[in-house]
Amino acid sequence: MSFGSGRSTGPRRRSPPPAGVDVYLLPAVVGGGLGDIEEVLAAGRRLARAGFPIVLYRRPGVVLPRDVDGPWDWPSHRRVRALHPRHRRAMTIAPAWGVSAAPARPGAFGRPGPWAAEAEEIERTYGSEHVLHVSLEEFARTFDAAAETRERLREGGVPAREMAARRRAAERHGEVGEFRRAYARFRAFDRPNVLPLFATFRPSHSFREEYPDAVQTGPLWPNRYRPAGRRGTSRQRTWVWYASPASAERIAPRVLAGLAGLRPAIRLFVRSPRAWPSVPPSPDLTVQVRPMSPAAWERRFAHADLRIVTGSRTLLEALEVGGPFLYFNGVLGPGRRRRRHRPEKIDALLEIGRRAGVPPSLVRDLANFARGRDIEGVVRRTARRRGGWERWRAAALRREFPPPFDDAAEVLVTAARSLAGTGSDATKIVAELRRRAKS
Repeated sequence: MSFGSGRSTGPRRRSPPPAGVDVYLLPAVVGGGLGDIEEVLAAGRRLARAGFPIVLYRRPGVVLPRDVDGPWDWPSHRRVRALHPRHRRAMTIAPAWGVSAAPARPGAFGRPGPWAAEAEEIERTYGSEHVLHVSLEEFARTFDAAAETRERLREGGVPAREMAARRRAAERHGEVGEFRRAYARFRAFDRPNVLPLFATFRPSHSFREEYPDAVQTGPLWPNRYRPAGRRGTSRQRTWVWYASPASAERIAPRVLAGLAGLRPAIRLFVRSPRAWPSVPPSPDLTVQVRPMSPAAWERRFAHADLRIVTGSRTLLEALEVGGPFLYFNGVLGPGRRRRRHRPEKIDALLEIGRRAGVPPSLVRDLANFARGRDIEGVVRRTARRRGGWERWRAAALRREFPPPFDDAAEVLVTAARSLAGTGSDATKIVAELRRRAKS
């Protein structure tokens, strides 16, 4: 990767930079999925379209965080090794700023984030009151501390019959209160120039009451796809599957069994971070483990007859395209102890679908596939457009937030434009957005 050296040939007098905002992207993997990086770049693309200059600053001799150097759809930007501000104010965009860009802190898990040194130098160069840090938090994960404890126990394998007793024990032993304090700490709610954005499908009132400094918004849409038009029948149909969970390999044979014998035939193109040695080769299956260019993947994704997606970014992309999709974010445990991994995104979407009048059979199929149940049956009904799938339509998501909070990207642009003013102060802008989000 090439960077501009940024070296100066000697001391020189500089006039003060003009009013405006330099936007620094701080992409990193926080939760384990590559969607953390794509979300930061999506924010950068939106701000670039609004006219703000985008910068990737990394100190000399320091490599980028893992996977950042992969093939991504970057906005137009400068890559620099030294800070030379073009404007008087700056905005940084990071995933979970309190984890990825916060400085070292005393106590457990107090090591600095991978972008801590750069964030600190940006503040030192521009002045802390002139730097607004945007923290993009996990999509649709807006649980209060009690609900988060219940979800932690469920995903950890606690059976439903033991859940009530375990929750009471967690409250009694102070675990819920400890989680609440740690959550506020690692979301940097105490930093007045950090804007923590919690994008979601619908607001959580209990989350807002427990964490009043959090700003809930609508999704940060990819803005990469046009809605798919009606596709004609062809001899060759294709499904694409973004199969990042390791357990995708476990359900793959049942997906292929559901597709077997269909006419016209359906080819399955799988994008996976790992090979699938347990799945027998098939002329109708391609497992792509090598990195793909953003343009190549976008073409496959946009022109597929159906998309199997995971996490948050590909789910939003599927909604943006508008065609039928299935969702699988992984399962843990064997047999009756099997449980879903991070199901809150699909659960929230299915609840919206129920309220919007999506056929109950279609909602049930989406829910079962996400649980790893009835895979073959769901696949066959979907492929044949039966059992409710013949009435598929892209249900418009209701606006659950007032503008500009209905779209996370609009909040970013609003904050950047406010920051660009000559007399603006980052802490006042953050405080005002927090106040408006609660009203």
